[in-house]
Amino acid sequence: VSSVKITNLCLSSCFPQVEDVVGSHVEDAVTFWAQNVSRCNDLLKLSCALADVCPRANAIFGKPDFNKIYGGCFSEDGCWYRCTVQQCQVLYIDYGNSEVLNRSEIVEIPADLQCPSVAKKYKLWGLQIPADHNLNMFDQGKKFLGSLVFEKEIKIRHKAKHEDGTIIVQAEYEKTDIGEEVAKTGFAEKCKSPVSTRNGEEKKTDLIQNQPWNLKVPVPLWANKHERSLSRPRGRFEQVVANARNENFTGNRVFATKEKMLSSGSVSDSSLEKPRKDQMLVEENEKLKAEKEDLIRENENLVQMQKELELQVEQLKRELQEEKKASRETAEHFEETLSKYIGTKMRSLVANVKVLKEIRHTNKNARFGEDLSQAIEVVTEGCLTVPCSLEKLQKTWVEYDLAQEMIQLCKNVDESDEMIMKRNEVQANLYSAVEELILEVDRLPLSERSQTLQGLSASLEVAYGQAHEAEGAEQVFEQFSKWQRAKMEEFIRVRNDTNAALQTLTNWFSGIVKCFDLMAEESLNVEEMTGNVDEVLKKAELDICKELETDLAEHDEADKKTIASAYNEVIHKIRQEQHLITVIQNKYLDSVEFKKEAVEWLNKRPNIDNLISIKKTLKNLKAQLRWKLVEKSNFEESDDYSEFEMTSMKNKIAELRNSVLQEIYKEQEEYEKLTYLVQKWFPELPLLYPEAGILKYMNSGGLLTLSLERDLLDVEPKKELSTKRPLVCAEIQDQKVLLKGYSVDTNSETKVIERVAKYHRAWGQQKENSGLLQLMFLLFCKARFKLSDPLVYLMVPYYPGASLEALQSDAPLTLKEVLKVMKGVAQGLSTLHGADIIHGSLHGNNVFAVNRQQGIVGDFDFTKSEKQRAATLVVGTLSLVSPELKSGQPPSAASDMFAFGGLLLWLCAQNKEFVIKEDGTPEVDVVDMDDRVKSLLLSLLCCNRLTAEQVLQNDCFLSVDDIPASPQPREEPEPHEEHDSEKVDKCEEDAVNPEENGVNLTE
Repeated sequence: VSSVKITNLCLSSCFPQVEDVVGSHVEDAVTFWAQNVSRCNDLLKLSCALADVCPRANAIFGKPDFNKIYGGCFSEDGCWYRCTVQQCQVLYIDYGNSEVLNRSEIVEIPADLQCPSVAKKYKLWGLQIPADHNLNMFDQGKKFLGSLVFEKEIKIRHKAKHEDGTIIVQAEYEKTDIGEEVAKTGFAEKCKSPVSTRNGEEKKTDLIQNQPWNLKVPVPLWANKHERSLSRPRGRFEQVVANARNENFTGNRVFATKEKMLSSGSVSDSSLEKPRKDQMLVEENEKLKAEKEDLIRENENLVQMQKELELQVEQLKRELQEEKKASRETAEHFEETLSKYIGTKMRSLVANVKVLKEIRHTNKNARFGEDLSQAIEVVTEGCLTVPCSLEKLQKTWVEYDLAQEMIQLCKNVDESDEMIMKRNEVQANLYSAVEELILEVDRLPLSERSQTLQGLSASLEVAYGQAHEAEGAEQVFEQFSKWQRAKMEEFIRVRNDTNAALQTLTNWFSGIVKCFDLMAEESLNVEEMTGNVDEVLKKAELDICKELETDLAEHDEADKKTIASAYNEVIHKIRQEQHLITVIQNKYLDSVEFKKEAVEWLNKRPNIDNLISIKKTLKNLKAQLRWKLVEKSNFEESDDYSEFEMTSMKNKIAELRNSVLQEIYKEQEEYEKLTYLVQKWFPELPLLYPEAGILKYMNSGGLLTLSLERDLLDVEPKKELSTKRPLVCAEIQDQKVLLKGYSVDTNSETKVIERVAKYHRAWGQQKENSGLLQLMFLLFCKARFKLSDPLVYLMVPYYPGASLEALQSDAPLTLKEVLKVMKGVAQGLSTLHGADIIHGSLHGNNVFAVNRQQGIVGDFDFTKSEKQRAATLVVGTLSLVSPELKSGQPPSAASDMFAFGGLLLWLCAQNKEFVIKEDGTPEVDVVDMDDRVKSLLLSLLCCNRLTAEQVLQNDCFLSVDDIPASPQPREEPEPHEEHDSEKVDKCEEDAVNPEENGVNLTE
């Protein structure tokens, strides 16, 4: 039978099928996919059906069937196409292309779409890819074939068909043989059939091509198998070949006769005609011999194919046996399962009931926002309202502040009286409003309500996470309540169904007990039992699973949105009410403080009698001190000089100086009281008492004193430290201080006082912890009309030998000491930058290491602006001027941090040579130092620098105590030679201390 089928196949292959197709995909230089032009409507119908079915279809589950057709979502256009699943990818069977898809993008399709593919796989006849082709040649061959067939209508003739469905064809496009074009370019080569018998069909094709009709025969895949010889009769196939051969002979003979007739009529020499005929007979005989050999080889191939088919039949038998065995095992498993069905079903039911009990016990209504519902009730029903007196108080307070501001701006004493009277009237109204608010707020449960809201907010955030801004939509709570009611009704219905099903099951078991009770007088028959046990069990299982699914299922997006909207609105209302409580509490505290202080000043005015008394005392003490100083001076020049009397005079002078300083401190305290009264209650005081100088004191930040004079102090001039301004040293109450002189005129005096006051206020925020040098007093020189004398002196503490320049030249700081000191410097810069102050003059003589531990930033020249202060700064051989300052940009906090980084590098490098880059910054990577310090320096000596706050949080300063102290020889500092004026000028003579000028003073 097989032989007959094979022979029929060979006969049919002699008349190849011809069709018109359109190329859809190219695999390589000889293989492509194409669609028959007549199936255009089929493709359209398939696309519409897939677009309708696939979006609603189920994704594949489990292991996919490689022989089944699925729907796949193509990644490039998002449309659905039919596909089959291969090992690692899917093949779009209607087009021929393939790609890798996720399981979720492959769906089941109905049976009516499981039809054969529209596209077919074709291979050019007689061609193969050369074995020595590289990847580049492969791609070029693929592109070349694509240019010939892709989306072009071509005519193909079927030659053979492989077992995998690939059709061997001869393809033509507009009378151009595509196979020959590919072969000409070298992207493919012709199969070497004369040498190898691998492809017997091609031999058969050569035979048929020699026949008169010159038909081309396909090359089937089975022709490749040729190892075994032919062992059985050739049958009908041999007869067909013989008939074809006879026809060929006849045709040749007719052709020869015709040729002979023509020759006899035109050529007279018959001796030349005979050799020609003999030659033709010889050639025809050779062809017949070749055809015979081809038929023999083809017969061998057919026998080989038969044997392979027999092997396939054996394989199918084995697979059938395995399937039978699997079916028997499945049947046995089903039988075993049926024998244990009731027990398994009951165990499953009992397990589900146990889980349901636990859920009901631990999750009572919490799933449907019961806690959120309670929170809505708290924020809506118990919400505090704005006290009636609060609005009145705020309005009155605004009027009071406006009245105070008008008095403050007034420059005429006569006009101020009317303003003061109006202010006092508003003040009385404010006092009344304050009392009313205090009474009303005392009745409100602010603390309890605040604690309730705080606890509610914390519990909700634990349950629902971080809240977002409320959308502000109306009826949010009403929508949530409707949603909650609907969910609860459904939940109760499901729970009731479960209870009813379990009750029915319980009743059935109670009845069945009577059927099996042998001791019962009356027994029930099975027919008398109500309900079908299978249906009862199934109903109970379904209802329990439904309730479990309701309890354990996640909320959908709509439910989540409803819950989130209600939660955000609740948190919004909680924060609103907390803000209201905070406002009420702050106003309450302000009102209590106002009432407490207003009792003292409501009906009386302050005066400056105490200040006048202190000033009189100071005047008297200063007169005595001057007299004693003159007496001492005269006594030193007299002939009756006595050491004992001189000592007594010095003691008396020191006592008078201390008395003057004590009175000055009392004067400052009185000024502070008056300043408070001016700012809080009586802004008219500076206008009423101009002689007291209250405004000057306030504008200077509390530094200005007119009672302290330079001549009253025992000062030591330090002219060698500066050639530009006086600098004197003194001692006040066992503390060494420096008086730094500034020459100012009427125009610059105001700016200097403003800068000094701003610096002092920045220091006053943290005082000793500010990292800044304290400013003690600002005093005017008595000789204001002498141009050679400064008009103002600034008094600051004196730290001899504590500047970085002095310390590094005598006993350099260890790494641990450097980090401790520079942490204080960073704190000082942070304080300045926080007050919007740019130092602009940070260098080694203007930074102090008190006790080698505490870093302090010195002050700067208050007569100069930031830009004027940013002069050339150098420490050792290292420039502290940032690149942006060199390019002409104004000083900034970043330029201060560059100077900070330069100082830190200079301290850590210990006078090493620095490599300077093209942008003027030092090369840090080549310096040997601690890695953490190097990392910090790289963040400071760059364009995008750290701020002072960020530097304080750096690991270097957070872990400074963990750094071991390296041993450092400590030597007593030797006196420094005084620098000449040229060097002093380079070291910023505006520095506070002598060290700023490169000079170390010793006793």
